[in-house]
Amino acid sequence: MPIDRLLVGSKLRPDEVARLNAAYTYALRRIGLVDRNDPITEMLARKIIEIGATESDPQKISDIAVKKLTG
Repeated sequence: MPIDRLLVGSKLRPDEVARLNAAYTYALRRIGLVDRNDPITEMLARKIIEIGATESDPQKISDIAVKKLTG
């Protein structure tokens, strides 16, 4: 998963990584993306990480990221 690659070496705690992974999974399902090699998945992962710095609820992180990505 692109989000895992982006989080390698981060100083995030395991619970924080799990929260971002959950948000990422919610977002992928919401927009119907299944091809993890699609460039949009990395864009989405970056948005999730960015939003996750200030938001703690995975569902909210997902909603905000999808909204920002899709306009």
